[in-house]
Amino acid sequence: MYSVFVTRKLPGPGLDRLREFCEVSIFPADRNITKEELLQVIPQQDAVITMLADPVDADVIAAGSKLKAIANYAVGFNNIDIAAATRRGVAVLNTPDVLSEATADLAWALLLAAARRVVEADGFVRSGRFTGWSPELLLGVEVYGKTLGVVGAGRIGQAVARRAAGFGMRILYYNRRRLPKAVEQELHLTYADLATVLQEADFISLHCPLTPDTRHLIGAAELRLMKPTAILINTSRGPVVDEAALVAALKEGRIFGAGLDVFEQEPALHPELARLPNVVLAPHIGSAATETRQRMVDLVVSGVLAVLQGSRPSNLVNPEIFEREGSR
Repeated sequence: MYSVFVTRKLPGPGLDRLREFCEVSIFPADRNITKEELLQVIPQQDAVITMLADPVDADVIAAGSKLKAIANYAVGFNNIDIAAATRRGVAVLNTPDVLSEATADLAWALLLAAARRVVEADGFVRSGRFTGWSPELLLGVEVYGKTLGVVGAGRIGQAVARRAAGFGMRILYYNRRRLPKAVEQELHLTYADLATVLQEADFISLHCPLTPDTRHLIGAAELRLMKPTAILINTSRGPVVDEAALVAALKEGRIFGAGLDVFEQEPALHPELARLPNVVLAPHIGSAATETRQRMVDLVVSGVLAVLQGSRPSNLVNPEIFEREGSR
């Protein structure tokens, strides 16, 4: 029987299907596993199901002498040394598609909350300071009819853009590669370079993966291009934004606000970020809908079973291992 290790307890009954074919063990602590703890258990495992914060580097992969699959319970996989896994013939899996809509919903929740100062308003009422309607009380910015800038127009970016139609918005987008004209027409997208998107958009929503090229993609220079009424939303990866530069821009009122679901040194915050009233903070809950999280479990389980049973999974990150070795 195969052995599979899961680094966090997962929601729903999805792991039961895995238990029919494998001996499944789960890290007992409700926290991120450390590299040292992974190194202790990985030599006995045929597969591991990991979280985005788990350090699956070359040392960990090398220690997995039996390892056949690493299934990341996330779309992203920047925590895994893909090259090291590929060299050793280990399949790397992720959870594409199934969380796009939930993450797009959360991006819009942050956008609307920041625009209309919902979190500030909630605290204002709860603290007993609301004594009646006032013409200048908690003035925000309108959303309908404004310009949305989407940076990173993959599945999630496109889902965010699709929702903008209901708000009558003009949509600009910047992407590493321009989308097909049919997609642009369907979603009413206008392609522009990053500087143009930053200068013209009222709301900028980030949906790019974390790579060396996108680290600090939004820094001090980029923030200076934005309108003083603009709002920045990040549901992608924390290091895409220079958090210190963002804090400075928010403190100085150079942009109106921000909504963040991810952070540069996650889970740690920049020391001043939590004190700023013009930023909405969420604890990386982009995919935190019950249905979505259960679909993610189903996808990683299906992928692990496929690899262990010698077939190619649909959610394979490094297809080279199959192209090089053929069907396993």
